[in-house]
Amino acid sequence: MVLFDGLCGLCDRLVGFALAADRAHRLRFAPLQGRTARALLGDGAGAVDSLAVAVDGVVLQRSAAVLAVLACLGGPWRLLAAAGRLLPGPLREAGYRFVAARRYRWFGRKDACRRPRPEEQEFFLD
Repeated sequence: MVLFDGLCGLCDRLVGFALAADRAHRLRFAPLQGRTARALLGDGAGAVDSLAVAVDGVVLQRSAAVLAVLACLGGPWRLLAAAGRLLPGPLREAGYRFVAARRYRWFGRKDACRRPRPEEQEFFLD
């Protein structure tokens, strides 16, 4: 389950990319602003500000979440995720936080969460 900021232009692009690249259709998506994210994250929902991945009850955030999504996509994306894991965690997190702090300025902020197209509906939860 990929939990994303439904108002973030970068997060919206990541979701679109993942939908297209996930040929095995393993990923499901839910905006952080929705019921699914609140149910999964409970009191911690407010602490997640851009991207999280919930896998078997474990919630990964920030750069770990990005790497988990890439690994799930398989093929060359799995290799990219493996290469990313070779970077020291503090360096990965610094890069993630740098982009996250500027994401609205660079990619825009939406007025409302992404509405899935009919053919995408089965991959989204509220």
